[in-house]
Amino acid sequence: MNDGYDTGYGGDGGDQYELVGYDEYGRPVYRPAQGQAPAQPGGQQAYDPYAQQGQHDQQGQQYGQQGYGYDPYTTGGQQPAPQPYETYDGYGSQTGYDTGRQPPAPGYDAYDGYASGTQPQPSYDPYGQAATSGRQPRVAEQTAYIPQQAGPPAETEAPEETPEPDREYRTEQFAFVEEPADDSEDVIDWMKFTENRTERREEARRRARARVVALVVVLALVVVGGVGYLWSAGKLPGLSSSDDKTGGTTAAGAQKRDVIAVHLHDTTGGGTSTALLVDNTTTKQGTAVLVPNSLSLTGDDGSTTTLAKSVDDDGPDATRTALDSALGTDIEGTWRLDTPYLQILVDLVGNIEVDTDTDVPDPAAKDKGANPLVREGEGQTLSGKMAVAYATHRGSGEEADAQLRRFGQVMQGVLRKLSSDPAAATTTVQTLGLILDPPLTEKDLGSFLAGLSDLAKGGDFETALLPVQDDGRLSAEAGDGIVKEVLGGTAKSPDKDAAVSVSVRNATGVEDRTGKARVVLLNGGFTFLEGGTGSGTEATSKVVYAEAADKENAVQVAKTLGLPTGSVTQGGVSANARVSVVLGQDYEPAS
Repeated sequence: MNDGYDTGYGGDGGDQYELVGYDEYGRPVYRPAQGQAPAQPGGQQAYDPYAQQGQHDQQGQQYGQQGYGYDPYTTGGQQPAPQPYETYDGYGSQTGYDTGRQPPAPGYDAYDGYASGTQPQPSYDPYGQAATSGRQPRVAEQTAYIPQQAGPPAETEAPEETPEPDREYRTEQFAFVEEPADDSEDVIDWMKFTENRTERREEARRRARARVVALVVVLALVVVGGVGYLWSAGKLPGLSSSDDKTGGTTAAGAQKRDVIAVHLHDTTGGGTSTALLVDNTTTKQGTAVLVPNSLSLTGDDGSTTTLAKSVDDDGPDATRTALDSALGTDIEGTWRLDTPYLQILVDLVGNIEVDTDTDVPDPAAKDKGANPLVREGEGQTLSGKMAVAYATHRGSGEEADAQLRRFGQVMQGVLRKLSSDPAAATTTVQTLGLILDPPLTEKDLGSFLAGLSDLAKGGDFETALLPVQDDGRLSAEAGDGIVKEVLGGTAKSPDKDAAVSVSVRNATGVEDRTGKARVVLLNGGFTFLEGGTGSGTEATSKVVYAEAADKENAVQVAKTLGLPTGSVTQGGVSANARVSVVLGQDYEPAS
């Protein structure tokens, strides 16, 4: 049968092949004619259009040599001669080699495929080769001739290797990598939600614990602070002075106080007045402790004197030291306030208001009772001159303590009108032109007075008189009350059982006799008190005692001074002294 098909060998191949049908791509399929055997034109090996491209694939050559068939995709190199049952396609390619594919199952029809319909129709590659795998038996009579399209022109480089059909992969096989599952986002969101919720719970627990700890700490601080305040103020049960004297003293001693001694010097009438200004910074309470001039003080040399004599004779430093020793306090400075400076101070603050207790005459008036300078009454406005007159006034027959209380009233009135600003108060002090005794400075005094002024304006300032007995010793009331509670000290006034205090007045007319008597008495174990110098002289000496219990002490004083025992008599004695001595011209000090 000849349909004019050119086999590519230069001759007519119509007598060798016959048309059996068309493949799925519409190409004609031929098979050898009946009784014809495939021949090799010219006795040469079939022409492979890809034989000149590159080197023969080692694996394809091995397959061909072992009889497993020829791989149409492996090109190049020499191929073994085809067996008689092998056929050729229209381009001279060997088509009868075993390709490792399974032969068609029985019942296969070249026109209808698998006639029985029991076997699946094999798929073909682009060159018409079946895509089945496995080693196939060589059945020459069933091998059809399929004309192939011309291959690509020869290239110097080998074509890109095509994956084997049995290893062909499809994109949908990797769908799980390229296309995430529909619920993947839901899973991620759920994990995030779970993690966030757990973190929120943990954070909430941490915050709750932090709040509890902070609350406990605050409550503890409040409790400790409250107990500490009550303890420092002596208000805890069992620690107040009324319940437990030891506990009350400890609480009072633990308080912080600033103390300054102010001495008012009357430059006109003479005499001094002393007050201890106390600023208790713990209890926010201010106090002016009025100290009587009769308070007995002990000097560094062991001699005994009075506050009045110490201020006039010993100076501010010695007086401050003696007061600290007697009261157990820590006085920070001494403010000497002469009456002219007090007048200026009252005028600077703009007058003061005082509840006066008596009429005070004008010292400059001839008729002192006709028109008093200060009238008795509540809320009296006092100028500087009036304030000085009231602070130094002591009526006829009045105790010395009355005048001291008036001085305290004036000081409280000044503090009420003074500025509470430390800078402004310091300016006021500087305006006075005072010459302060070291270590007190104008700035220190101004700041101190400003603090007391703030307390006085708020009603937290008061005056208190220090109780002193006739002999100059502190009373039990003073020791348990003002000294401990207000000053935070311990009374150290001379004890009655201590050395006998002897007051000596020199009436010999010789000044140095006082000093010689002082040395003799101190060496004899007595306490010396300066009694001053008489205006005149006396011929004989006297030794006087007030109480019968001191008679023997008076006799010992007379013997110590070298005076006869007949000079000892009972009578009135000087303040703060148990024995008083008047040295006459008959006194001859020991050489």
